[in-house]
Amino acid sequence: MCTYQTETLTLRASAKTPRGWVSMTDASVYFDHPVHFSATHALMIDVLNTSSGGVDRVGLEMDAVSARNLAETILRALDAAPAALLDDRLT
Repeated sequence: MCTYQTETLTLRASAKTPRGWVSMTDASVYFDHPVHFSATHALMIDVLNTSSGGVDRVGLEMDAVSARNLAETILRALDAAPAALLDDRLT
């Protein structure tokens, strides 16, 4: 069964691609049939630079348990960081 439910967001990030480190501008998160991961369904995260026409893209496919563990670990890391460091924009 396909969910067709996709969450998208704009982000400020960099990712290592075969072309080296590149800026990433957008992400899509969805639960559906994976392309490469060996499972019937998986959580997919696609991070891309929209100005490159999708050439600069990093994809991640994982099972639901791993996805929840990753999300919780990200939140713990952010919660443990000093508040003054969380807004790190260059001016």
